[in-house]
Amino acid sequence: MNNQLYTIITVPDAVLRTKAHHVETVTDDLRRVFGIMHNTLIDAEGVGLAANQVNRLERICIVQLPDEPKICMVNPEIIWRSEEKAVFTEGCLSIPGHFADVLRPATIRVAYLDENGVKQELESRSPLENAAIQHEIDHLDGILFVDYLSRLKRDVILRKAEKETRLRKDIL
Repeated sequence: MNNQLYTIITVPDAVLRTKAHHVETVTDDLRRVFGIMHNTLIDAEGVGLAANQVNRLERICIVQLPDEPKICMVNPEIIWRSEEKAVFTEGCLSIPGHFADVLRPATIRVAYLDENGVKQELESRSPLENAAIQHEIDHLDGILFVDYLSRLKRDVILRKAEKETRLRKDIL
């Protein structure tokens, strides 16, 4: 098994605020990228990872819930959102150690290509899956979960996270 990993990008890296590009064709190289992203996600003990977070700007992401098969999404698009809203406590591998309650549609339906280029449609089946899919699609649009918070909460989290990133870099 290939144990290659990507480095996860953290705030304030500008790539996290950059919109990812549409993928024209699902290739063997893209499947290899998904494999490395999956290894990275498992190593980081996360539930989702978008290409932006590993310094790539393809419109791809992966969601891996506990005891569930991984979901690899190419060009994911939310095609339906419930009017009902739900709050879920979210964190982010790119803002490590910080969590906040985020209000999002309670259920979504997403269309995407899987890692074999086959069209798929999925309606979120659990609060965790629902939050994870929306969170990763947001990443592909350059949006972070803190963008759903009040300006004060967002600024506090980002300032702390950026300071922690600088401290980690100083240690290395």
